[in-house]
Amino acid sequence: MKILLVYPRYPDTFWSFKHALKFIFKKAAFPPLGLLTVAAMLPEKWEKKLVDLNTTTLVDKDLKWADYVFLSAMVAQQDSAREVIDRCKKLGTKIVAGGPFFNRGYEDWGFDDIDHLIFGEAEDILPLFLEDLERGCAKHIYASGEFPDIGKTPGPLWSLINSRRYQSMSIQYSRGCPFNCEFCDIVILNGHKPRTKDKSQVIAELDALYDRGWRGGVFFVDDNFIGNKRKLKAEILPAIIEWMEERNRPFTFYTEASINLADDDELMRLMTEAGFNMVFVGIESPSEESLVECNKLQNKNRDLLASVKKMQNYGLQVQGGFIVGFDSDPLSIFKSQIDFIQKSGIVMAMVGVLMAPPETRLYKRLMKENRILPKGSGDNTDGSTNFIPKMGREALASGYRHVVDTIYAPKQYYERIKTFLKEYKPGNKGRFKISLVQLIALIRSTWALGFKEKGRIHYWKLVIWTLLRKPKTFPLSITLAVQGFHFRKVAEKVRVSLGSDIHRLERVGKQS
Repeated sequence: MKILLVYPRYPDTFWSFKHALKFIFKKAAFPPLGLLTVAAMLPEKWEKKLVDLNTTTLVDKDLKWADYVFLSAMVAQQDSAREVIDRCKKLGTKIVAGGPFFNRGYEDWGFDDIDHLIFGEAEDILPLFLEDLERGCAKHIYASGEFPDIGKTPGPLWSLINSRRYQSMSIQYSRGCPFNCEFCDIVILNGHKPRTKDKSQVIAELDALYDRGWRGGVFFVDDNFIGNKRKLKAEILPAIIEWMEERNRPFTFYTEASINLADDDELMRLMTEAGFNMVFVGIESPSEESLVECNKLQNKNRDLLASVKKMQNYGLQVQGGFIVGFDSDPLSIFKSQIDFIQKSGIVMAMVGVLMAPPETRLYKRLMKENRILPKGSGDNTDGSTNFIPKMGREALASGYRHVVDTIYAPKQYYERIKTFLKEYKPGNKGRFKISLVQLIALIRSTWALGFKEKGRIHYWKLVIWTLLRKPKTFPLSITLAVQGFHFRKVAEKVRVSLGSDIHRLERVGKQS
């Protein structure tokens, strides 16, 4: 068999980092870890190629070469995925599709022209499909209600990609989350009970990256890295610490975790000792009523600001996820979100409009209330939503645009970097060595942010403040400044798009 694995393009979103990556000559932030893992599950004798449309182009020659195209996508990649499907159909190449988008709840989005669908995780389902394929009786849909043991999952087939095109590499330690937020589909895709790999698997995957010459960032893609705290503290983190020390600390790590990480001093200490310097936390809202509404139990009845600052004090940069559009949100929520974000020093604040993914408890509730709208973009940072909000679509769109315009404006953004750096206490492990690429990136970014962009005076204030007050954090300060350039580019696109929507809604309102 000849297998072509295809990963669709991301739209230009806050998460793509497209406008920042060009300063360091990278094409994409992360490799397609799911497809690389699936490739390792296929028979070794099969020929395999991978095309990531975020780093290269897909040519008809590759599609004609393949017996099957294996396609994986998230909902935000649906437009690019559809283009790939159409091209395969035109050339007569068969398709096997899986991943979060090709799953239960999205069947009516148009999957009839896909030859084979894998609903769920591949470990248990893919072998059944391969057996049927060999016998010539492969079915249209394969699904399983069980969550597989990922202790048997093979490491990714890294030989299929050019790692130099990516800003960071990725590995996965666990799947599943112990919490049950109303709007989240993680528990549907991966279950409530965190399933983990053992330390030998984690170390083997780190070895594989190290042996291929990778030196830099590694993203643990787990939706909640600390779902099993006991195993992390007893086995995984001590093993990573030992591995890092033996190899002169070649990587830095970052991941996603729930805010109760701030309650465990030992866990934070071990994470930073292991090389973790950043964590994404779903904060969602400073409104207690909205947290109660969405069943964000881990965030309720706590001082969210204090929790964020405690993690920063331990040497963890906190990225934050925020949501507007809850039924409980008052019209003052937009100002409350801005105030919280500025005071917290969360530089990378991803604010999105609430979405209701199919199969979630939120989706089912809104369906009963006749408030679900057709489909959705899957990009919760483009200002769109797939339901009728209680505050009204015009008010929500206008408020969201105000939040994004404000927090990514140069003055507020650079002030937030300073607020963060005042709290940030990085460990003494590792040394910063500037490479030629980083030096060129510094020169290019200085020209773009310090001379060409509006608000450049605030950039120079940040540079001078950092050099005088926090000189050791200068590389981090500049990195965050460059990321702000990307956020402002995307925010500008959101502003234009939402501006058109708001005018349209205003016209409809006047007419009615």
